[in-house]
Amino acid sequence: MILPILILLVALVAVVIALVLRGRRSQRGGSDHGERGPKDPFDTADQDTLRGDPRSLTAGDIVEVRGMSYTVRGTLRLSEGSWRWSEHLLDDAKGTQVWLGVEEDPDLVLTQWTPVETEVPTPGPAKLGFGEREFRSEESGTARFRSEATTGLDESGSVRYHDYEASDGTMLGFESFDGADWEATLGEELTRYDVRIYPASA
Repeated sequence: MILPILILLVALVAVVIALVLRGRRSQRGGSDHGERGPKDPFDTADQDTLRGDPRSLTAGDIVEVRGMSYTVRGTLRLSEGSWRWSEHLLDDAKGTQVWLGVEEDPDLVLTQWTPVETEVPTPGPAKLGFGEREFRSEESGTARFRSEATTGLDESGSVRYHDYEASDGTMLGFESFDGADWEATLGEELTRYDVRIYPASA
């Protein structure tokens, strides 16, 4: 009588051990699969953690561009069809102002734009000469904008733009807000390592 009971107990223990081991193997297999899964090689999540996320910039944040510190004064949120991007007005301690463009196309693209104080040609032609460079027309269009904090513009409106680029990568941008005169800026693309962000709320 005792022997059948012992055999039954041993069989039950063996079944329980087998189920436990199988469950552990499944968990390890799922974990390994997740770690080996495909990952976007251009994902900037790690840099966003270390250097701050440019997509979440708001007024009051501190932005360091190549060692120069600026404060975000205001932001323009722009849209043209399904395309959306932001332009942030940056101001340093001496009153120097530049704009930081942030867009995803689909990768993160950062550009710094400096206002041109001298007279420039009117946009429209396929080529423009300015300074010692020749610029070729890249794109133009009309977008809607929404203004946040201090930008010197109305809360919302429309903007015409026309972008040019020289052979060395220097950009020449034109914007006309709500039918006003064209405003020109010289632009250059920044790398993710050129920009560091210190959120005001941190």
